[in-house]
Amino acid sequence: MILTITMNPSIDIAYPLTHFQIDDVNRVADVRKTAGGKGLNVTRILNQLGSNVVASGLLGGVLGEAIKKDLTSDGIQHDFLPISGETRNCIAILHDGAQTEILESGPVILESEASTFLTHLKKLADKADVIAISGSLPKGLPTNFYCDMLAVCHGKQVVLDCAGPALEAVLNGDIKPTMIKPNITELSALLDRTITTQLSDLKAALNHPLFEGIEWVVVSLGADGALAKHADTFYRVTIPKITVVNAVGSGDATVAGMTAALEQGASDDVVLRQGNTLGMLNAQEAMTGYVEMENYKALYTQIKVENV
Repeated sequence: MILTITMNPSIDIAYPLTHFQIDDVNRVADVRKTAGGKGLNVTRILNQLGSNVVASGLLGGVLGEAIKKDLTSDGIQHDFLPISGETRNCIAILHDGAQTEILESGPVILESEASTFLTHLKKLADKADVIAISGSLPKGLPTNFYCDMLAVCHGKQVVLDCAGPALEAVLNGDIKPTMIKPNITELSALLDRTITTQLSDLKAALNHPLFEGIEWVVVSLGADGALAKHADTFYRVTIPKITVVNAVGSGDATVAGMTAALEQGASDDVVLRQGNTLGMLNAQEAMTGYVEMENYKALYTQIKVENV
């Protein structure tokens, strides 16, 4: 079983507009509302893959109930810890070929709720084969809370997709995740220098002591594919050119594909091919966290994974 964790989920609201009128009324005919947050994007892709997946994290209020209802209607198992605060909205205004986002910060988590969640997580983690933790931490939780969660999940394969101080805390902690997936901007921020897409620069970056003890580091490079380090082996992943409709959630789809492959004990080649295939499939769709599996094989066979 795969357990996905979303600590700061949301109701994602998309407002598509031909043109966004500043300081005026904008009427939206086609509004899309979905259960959102990086971990729930991962969950939906895993569900489409046919994986046995359970979604968990923190949910509160009317919007939290709406997310549970949405997941249930999609046939997705879930076991969230209820909190006193209200789950957030995240609004994306799609206009003039651009996307403007308005993101609420979300609820403030009480100390008692944080402690109760770790107990809740332990019960779920004991039943899981792989755990995928994605996204930001809500207010009220300390920066090193993912370290506490990793301690609870110790002995399990954990894929962690987060950034900023929370990721830095994990990298400097004692218990490491199995896999992390920074993009090149996040990698540069971690090492406090600009990392280029040059192979030598990327390899030097991933050999930094900061990443010691992490089995997999996968750096997403957008249209340039990815560079991955598994133990002491480096892989360059080259992807075909595609028409991008909506790139939001593509990183989450990549995480889902790699997580499912890890659960299956797949080869390095399959881990990287499956992850990148699903990331591209998500980018070809207007809906975030959705892939058209009929196109899977055609893209999968075009990906090149080279030992470098």
